[in-house]
Amino acid sequence: MKTNYRKIAAVIAFIIGAMAVFAGGQVVLGKVMDYYVIDWLPIYNIIAGLISLLITALLIWKDSKYAMPVAIGTLAVHGVVMLILQVAYSDVVAPDSIKAMIVRMVVWVIVLSLMLAQKRKDQR
Repeated sequence: MKTNYRKIAAVIAFIIGAMAVFAGGQVVLGKVMDYYVIDWLPIYNIIAGLISLLITALLIWKDSKYAMPVAIGTLAVHGVVMLILQVAYSDVVAPDSIKAMIVRMVVWVIVLSLMLAQKRKDQR
């Protein structure tokens, strides 16, 4: 069986995007959380999640020349948001929000690693 790491990466990108849309959507639709929610964070989750599942996952799946830059950009944007949360909102950000951002960043490192593994495999 030939393993296609790119397809696995695309499925993971789709899933993490869907999870972000679900998490942000719950808050936007009125679910009351038992912690303070930073106003813009659920909107960011929805937008980043939609981009991940509708654009990035598709680009990865189709092996687009834009897949790697967009995946790197996604990880970078999550990193910037994490930095903002840690610096500007450190006194109010919920631990759950920090954990979610860490999970997203780790998942995107995994996605990028799978994409790089596929690229090396293709070059052989």
